[in-house]
Amino acid sequence: MDLTLMEIKPITWQQAITVRHRVLWPSKPESFCKVEGDETATHFGAFINNELVCVSSVFIEENGARLRKFATLTEYQGKGIGTVMIQEIFTYLKTTNVEYFWCDARTSAIGFYQRLGLTTSGDTFYKSDVECVKMACKLSQL
Repeated sequence: MDLTLMEIKPITWQQAITVRHRVLWPSKPESFCKVEGDETATHFGAFINNELVCVSSVFIEENGARLRKFATLTEYQGKGIGTVMIQEIFTYLKTTNVEYFWCDARTSAIGFYQRLGLTTSGDTFYKSDVECVKMACKLSQL
C-alpha cells in the first residue's frame, strides 16, 4: 500500500464514531463508542481514496495528551497506517504545551506502542472486558 496516497486530517467526533464502532465494539450499540469529552477533543482521520480508514482522538489536559479510541479498519491493519497516524499526532503535539503522551493500550497492541517509544507502567486492568495497560512517553524524548 502506498502510504503517500493517505491523507491525515482533522475530523469531527461524529465521523470517528463509525470507525470506532466497526473496529472496537461492533457488538455494542454505536452510542457506546462515544466518550465523555468527545466534543472538545481533537480528532484525526486517515483517508485513503477518500475513505476514512483510521481514527484517533486526543484529549489534552494541562501538559498531557491522552490517546483514546484509536482504531483502524480491519482490512487496513498491519499496513503502517496507525504508525503514520501516531507520528502525525506527535508532530502536532510538539506544537503545543503538551509534554507527555499516554493511553490505555490493549495488551495485544503493546508491541505497536513500544515501537513508537511508549513504555508500560502499572499492572494490567480490564475495560469493557478487554485487557489493557497504561503506556506513556515524554514527547521531548521522541
